[in-house]
Amino acid sequence: MPSDPTPPSTATPVPDPLPASTGYLGLLRNREFTGLYAGFTLTVAASTLSGFALGTLVDEQTGSPFLTAVSMYGATFATVLGALTLMSVADGGRPRRTLVLLQLASLTGVAAQAIPGLPLAVRFALLLLLGFLQSLGTGARLGLLCEVVPVSAYAPARSLMNITSGGTAILGYAVGAVLLRYASPRGVFVIAACLTALGAAVVTATVREHSVRFTRRPGLRQTWRTNAELFSHPRRRALLLALWVPNGLIVGCEALFISYDPGHAGIFLAAGSAGMLLGDLAVGRLLTAAGRRRHASALRLLLAAPFLLFAAHPPAPVLAVAVFLAGAGFAATLPLQEQLLEVTPEAIRGQVQGVESAGRMTWQGLGAAIAGGLAQCFGPAAAMALAAAASLAVTLLTRPSRRTRHGHAP
Repeated sequence: MPSDPTPPSTATPVPDPLPASTGYLGLLRNREFTGLYAGFTLTVAASTLSGFALGTLVDEQTGSPFLTAVSMYGATFATVLGALTLMSVADGGRPRRTLVLLQLASLTGVAAQAIPGLPLAVRFALLLLLGFLQSLGTGARLGLLCEVVPVSAYAPARSLMNITSGGTAILGYAVGAVLLRYASPRGVFVIAACLTALGAAVVTATVREHSVRFTRRPGLRQTWRTNAELFSHPRRRALLLALWVPNGLIVGCEALFISYDPGHAGIFLAAGSAGMLLGDLAVGRLLTAAGRRRHASALRLLLAAPFLLFAAHPPAPVLAVAVFLAGAGFAATLPLQEQLLEVTPEAIRGQVQGVESAGRMTWQGLGAAIAGGLAQCFGPAAAMALAAAASLAVTLLTRPSRRTRHGHAP
């Protein structure tokens, strides 16, 4: 991408707000980070509740497992549209305003789901629109995150957000199940809309406007130009591949738990979630930046290797331990995201992180489809082993050279 002179900031510069050793409590003492974090948590809660309510509504009206699954997770496929079209708005002149406007647009979509008698076709169209808006909102939020915390605190900040996202999703499904026992899906949509509105209000009240980063107006052409530059850089391309494909294939393995063993699928899912939360906590909080970089490859191997055991059909407790260990391997995302940030110019960090997030979510859907297709041909156990082997192969192929591991990016 041609380097444009960055115009003077219209916001008052502030000093680095956090020391390098800051932990989670130190991050939460930063008012702007706390605002972004709270808005993100409320957005995840709203998305979880609305997705669960929509899935319940679709199941009641159609009885179709396929349509029910698509209604709950189909929004992930729309995230790639944001990455390909308008993700450059994440690095526009007024990122705070952009994030608030996107959240207000999402509020409109969630509130519309509460309209009684809405046709399913319209509900699915709203679902895709929300996925598109959320992908742009993720880019804007992560672009702001790079400005409200120093680079040294980026990994702990993402770790805290990852842990909260997983915990909020689990809690959201539990609360959604309770709510739907006493209220209709329409009532749950209303609660989700209130949470979305509260998230927008929190960001408005706590996050200041940040620097103008482009002289050109963000849009489709700017998005394509930046994406072309992103994928032309060998190291960034390898990092995106490492962030997307191995994770997506292992999510595909997890999507086969019910087909493999319906009686223990819940235990496997819980074990994977517990491993993921513990891994993010340990890697983000206990390891230094150098330690995270040093252990990144081992964590990526840990992510996939335990799933090879499914081909041998060991007892369920053994598999639960294996899934727990594999879940901890998802923490490899943190050092890879750190490295991606290091090789990304400041002016396009929002868009690049938005593309990374959208691609990762899209590959989760693709991984589930790939694993499901393999299971149709070879059975769930063999499909999980094949997907895990493919994940290991991609990890080994994208492993950085010794020169890059020692901090000399090409």
